[in-house]
Amino acid sequence: MRIGLTGASGFIGSHVVDALAAAGHQVAVIDLRPPHRKDIEFREASVLDSVSLNDACTALDILYHLAAVADVNDVVADPVRAIDLNVTGTIRALEAARLNGIKRFMLASTVWVYSSAQPPDFDSVDEGAAIDVAAARHVYTTSKIAAEMLCHDYRSMHNLSFTILRYGIPYGPRMRFSLVVPVFVRKALRGEALTVSGDGSQHRKFIYVEDLARGHVAALSDAAVDQTYNLDGSEKVTILRIAETVLRLTGSRNQIEFMPARSGDYAGRDVSSNKAQRELNWVPEIDFEEGMERTVPWLVEQLGKEAVAAASDG
Repeated sequence: MRIGLTGASGFIGSHVVDALAAAGHQVAVIDLRPPHRKDIEFREASVLDSVSLNDACTALDILYHLAAVADVNDVVADPVRAIDLNVTGTIRALEAARLNGIKRFMLASTVWVYSSAQPPDFDSVDEGAAIDVAAARHVYTTSKIAAEMLCHDYRSMHNLSFTILRYGIPYGPRMRFSLVVPVFVRKALRGEALTVSGDGSQHRKFIYVEDLARGHVAALSDAAVDQTYNLDGSEKVTILRIAETVLRLTGSRNQIEFMPARSGDYAGRDVSSNKAQRELNWVPEIDFEEGMERTVPWLVEQLGKEAVAAASDG
């Protein structure tokens, strides 16, 4: 199939490009930055520019929409820009898909939409959980819920089919250095203590990025038309375990420093990916230990280059 991807020059998008190309699809990256590999078509466009975006979406069967502000710190710093990109950018992409006769729109969403799922005391949630619009939540989460709603609107108004993929927390090579694993690796390399809030028992289900990318290929199945899927990891990983794993894999003897727990810190919620396993035959294959053994050496190499470059600039 002829497949376009907005935001495909980023961390997750670059791995999705690899997975789709490996599956034999004709791939076009729609972004402001060129793709990470030279054998992939590049169509320069911004999701905030309808003209360039509409032109970039010509002659495609499927459009994956990954372009978004994903770092919550960036959302806090500039919530207006985040809404522009995550919500207005989504409707521009949907409109480009409609105008170009694209068969299906694939939206990158997040399991964080379940932070306002009802009832709030449920430990485990799945795609059937109801979202409470009045719940207190982050602007980032609201932007992703709005983007999902727009997909449903375009299905009912314009018969544009969709598939929504709610990501867990991805990690792996090419990840942003602002995320927790790179932050811990950088501290370990600098000889600094790794700081953990509370007792470190807060947990998340981390998903190795190549597993996440495979889920995008699986979602091309006809079974996924007009469906929503969670693509999350298979095991709960505590913040303390992340810190301990980083110290072991870097050979660091640094200390773990426990800080006072942050008020209202999200302890973690178990998100079920059973629907993706049942309908798409998708399950994560890389456990946390193996994923970290692949990720930490890459981070050590990249952060080493960063340090050398900073020294040269100085």
